[in-house]
Amino acid sequence: MGNPKQKWTSEEEEALRAGVAKHGTGKWKDIQRDPEFNPFLSSRSNIDLKDKWRNLSVSANGQGPREKSRTPKTKLNQEVPATPSSIAQTPTATPVAHDAVADQNMDDSSKSFMDGKNASRYNEMIFEALSTSKEPNGLETGKIVSFIEQRHEVPQNFRRLLSTRLRRLVAQDKLEKVQNCYKMKSDSSSGTPTAKACDTVEEAAEAAAYKIAEAENKSFMAAEAVKEAERISEMADDTDSLLQLAKEIFEQCSRGEIVLMAPPD
Repeated sequence: MGNPKQKWTSEEEEALRAGVAKHGTGKWKDIQRDPEFNPFLSSRSNIDLKDKWRNLSVSANGQGPREKSRTPKTKLNQEVPATPSSIAQTPTATPVAHDAVADQNMDDSSKSFMDGKNASRYNEMIFEALSTSKEPNGLETGKIVSFIEQRHEVPQNFRRLLSTRLRRLVAQDKLEKVQNCYKMKSDSSSGTPTAKACDTVEEAAEAAAYKIAEAENKSFMAAEAVKEAERISEMADDTDSLLQLAKEIFEQCSRGEIVLMAPPD
């Protein structure tokens, strides 16, 4: 069950945004059961997801929930630069400020989201693209995205997530950035590029965390199923009692007896 008093984390908010982009608004059960988002949303109920999405929709740029629900993909996929003409057409500076804050929050949350179970998979895609390139200075972000999209199925906000992952690999000294291009680090002893595979311990920890979250979710679903079965059993007992009472009243009426029933309190 969700805990309404527990503050939402940036990882949960990003998972909710990605879930709505994938399944659509109102598909809270589908989003919560999706293995891609369940590790982040397993502690939240359907009502929690619905309320949080409404709050995110209202706070993003002052629109109501229905208006926001029609264009969630625009926020995730497009980065519209502020030009003089667009600023001139904007009534006030408040929506622009809200969009800047929303983009910053999404960038921060995407970093945490990419640190999860998908990190190793995206690393392999990046190394695959760079290893096949014949460019001496590596590839730009757009070319890496194009290479991966032609060979793999990726989420709609993949470019933003990939940019975050590329910066992370550079910080980990697993990639080298030359101007606006990325390439794999070279082995100083042989002069040949090496992928420098992800740390085994880190990958094992990520896999273990995902398995634990999946197991906890299954346990939660089983407990909910038991509660539902108990509720149905109680309803069946109440129905049997009402049926027996109705049968007795019918028999008394059949014998011509007058049945008096006390009014409800």
